[in-house]
Amino acid sequence: MSTINNSSGSSAQADVQSLPQVFFATIKTGIIKSNLIAMFAGLSMALYVFNVSFIDHLGAIILSIIGSSLVIGSAGTFNNLYDRDIDAIMQRTKDRPTVTGKVDTKSGLILGFLMSALGILLLYLSSPMAAFFGFLGLFLYVVPYTMWTKRTTIYNTEVGSISGAVPPLIGWSVISSELGHFEIWALVATMLIWQMPHFYAIAIRRLDEYKAAKVPMLPVVKGIKRTYLQTNFYLILLIASSALFWPFNPYIAGIAFALSLAWFIFSLVSYRKSDITGWAKKMFIFSLNHMTLLFLIVIIFSLIAQMLR
Repeated sequence: MSTINNSSGSSAQADVQSLPQVFFATIKTGIIKSNLIAMFAGLSMALYVFNVSFIDHLGAIILSIIGSSLVIGSAGTFNNLYDRDIDAIMQRTKDRPTVTGKVDTKSGLILGFLMSALGILLLYLSSPMAAFFGFLGLFLYVVPYTMWTKRTTIYNTEVGSISGAVPPLIGWSVISSELGHFEIWALVATMLIWQMPHFYAIAIRRLDEYKAAKVPMLPVVKGIKRTYLQTNFYLILLIASSALFWPFNPYIAGIAFALSLAWFIFSLVSYRKSDITGWAKKMFIFSLNHMTLLFLIVIIFSLIAQMLR
C-alpha cells in the first residue's frame, strides 16, 4: 500500500498514523459489517434448524467469520480499484484512497488478491461449500456487477443484488450442506429483494453525482416516478417473501411481515414530490433499520432457542 510522500516529518508521521484509516476505507468496512450480520444470520439459523451446538462448531465459526470478512473486503478493494475514475467525480467517493493515490493499482491488486486467497482458504477450512459460496459472491460482485453491468444498464442493481444475497448461504454452509430448506431461502430472498429499494434510495440521494459520472442508475435513466413505483413494487415482494419464514418460526414470519409492511406504508405516506431527496434519505435509513433488526432477531432467536432445547 503506497502513501503520498511529504517533505515534513510531521506530515509523514500523520500519513503513518492514517494507514489504518486508509486500509479500512479501501476494504469498505461498512459493507463488511452489514454482510457479516447476514452471514451470521444464516449460520445461526442452521444451528437451530439442525439442532447443532454453537460450541461444537466454534472453530469453524471463527474461521468463517474471519474468512468472510477477508473475502468481502477483497471485493470492496477490487470495486474501488475498478471504479476509481467515476469515484473521483462523485462527492461521496472522491476521497477514497484509490482515488487520492494513497493506494495505487499495484498495491490494491496485491491487497485484494491476498485477502481473497486467504479468505477463501479460511472458509474452505470451515466448510468447502462455504468457500464455494464465498468465491461465488466475490466473482458475482466484481465481474457481472462491477465490470459488466454497473456502467451499462439500469439493471445493475438487480445484478449486484445477487452477490449481496450470498452471505446467508456462506453462514448456513458452515453448519450444513443441505440447501433444501425454506429457512435459508427466506434469508436469501429477503436479502435479494431488500437491496433494490435500499440502493434506489441511494441513487436518488446522489442523483446528480451519478449523472455526472454517467452511471445508468434507474432514477438517472428512467426518472424519479419510475424509481418510486419500482421501489414500492419490490417492497410488496418483500412483504410477500416474509411467508418463507413460516416453516422456521411463525413469529419470525410475522415480524418480517410487519417490518416490511411498515416500510411500504412509510414509503407511501412520506413521499413528497417537492422533497424527493428527503424521502430517499428517510427510506435509506429505514432500510438499514429494517435489515439490521430483522436479522438480529433471527440470530438471537436461533441461538437462544437452540440452547434451550
